[in-house]
Amino acid sequence: MVRDHGELRPATWDEALERAADGFRRTLDEHGGEAIGMFSCSKSTNEMNFVAQKLARTALDTNNIDS
Repeated sequence: MVRDHGELRPATWDEALERAADGFRRTLDEHGGEAIGMFSCSKSTNEMNFVAQKLARTALDTNNIDS
C-alpha cells in the first residue's frame, strides 16, 4: 500500500520499492547518514549481520546499526 494525497491504495512491488528508495535518498540528501539507523536480529547468523552492517555503512552512509 502507498499513500497518495492522504489515501492508501494498492501498489506494485516496483512502485513500493521505488518510493522507499526515494525516501532514503531524500533523507540522506537533506540530513546525511546520521539520520538513518538500521536494526539487525541478534539471532541472525554472523554472515547476515555482517551483510546488514555493510549495507548500512556503504549504501546508507551510517554507522548507526544495532542487533
